[in-house]
Amino acid sequence: MDVSLILSNILNPPVLFFFLGMTAIFVKSDLEVPPPIPKLFSLYLLFAIGFKGGVELAKSGLSQDVVLTLLAAIVMACFVPVYTFFILKLRLDPYNAAAIAATYGSISAVTFITASSFLQQLGIDYDGYMVAALALMESPAIIVGLILVNLYTSDEVEREFSWSEVLREAFLNGSVFLLVGSLLIGVLTGEHGWQVLSPFTQDMFYGVLTFFLLDMGLVAARRIKDLEKTGAFLISFAILIPIVNAAIGLLIARVIGMPKGDALLFSVLCASASYIAVPAAMRLTVPEANPSFYISTALAVTFPFNIIVGIPLYLYGINLLWS
Repeated sequence: MDVSLILSNILNPPVLFFFLGMTAIFVKSDLEVPPPIPKLFSLYLLFAIGFKGGVELAKSGLSQDVVLTLLAAIVMACFVPVYTFFILKLRLDPYNAAAIAATYGSISAVTFITASSFLQQLGIDYDGYMVAALALMESPAIIVGLILVNLYTSDEVEREFSWSEVLREAFLNGSVFLLVGSLLIGVLTGEHGWQVLSPFTQDMFYGVLTFFLLDMGLVAARRIKDLEKTGAFLISFAILIPIVNAAIGLLIARVIGMPKGDALLFSVLCASASYIAVPAAMRLTVPEANPSFYISTALAVTFPFNIIVGIPLYLYGINLLWS
């Protein structure tokens, strides 16, 4: 693999600020970001990327390529939690196996945004409708994970299970709602809407992303201690499964003829793991699962792995397959 790709990715300002956040925790600095600010920046990033995706979707329309890409996204969001559940069940109880499988079936919007930044740095184009794929992959894993819990746990355990609450959390949680809503507004307003909002949605974007990743570095470093509870099996899982999922994603992308930029974003979506929407849903509906397992593996292992090594590695695979 071309080492310069990794260096190029690491020397990206948002990634360097992620390391700065981690370093602050390791050297016991008193650096901290007041709690409302990361929430505000998270909402801004979802709004900006959703709106841009909607504008791009309005330009491209629902062509055959768009439909195939969106179908592939839904298939992967359902397939990943099923096959990873059976791997995890070899060492874990069904509650923890389902919660972790759902986490890895869903996606990380911040990893997607970092990959977009990486592509722009290299001058590789990608289609805006990939944001629609991002939105579609957020929720199905939650539903699949809960179905697995119902199928593989004992009936002797009396569960207070409300499907309406589960579906509400899967499709109407704040992150999904804002992302999908921004996407639809982008579709409705098109280029005119983009011109009106571009100083806010474009010029500020990378500054906000950089500051957000500084906070993510602080949070990830604090979660590293939790890895002592997960053991070597889960740490290995958190590194190997993203590579496997990215490889499956790349093969699908090659078969349906995605261009390189779209293929990288699709593989990153397949390889990433949720640390916001799915953990929130699992804590609500599967309290038997240990949050230290599914949050620390996704946030302290898979997320840094993807933004440091994974993204350049997946692009290397694309260059091999597409050559």
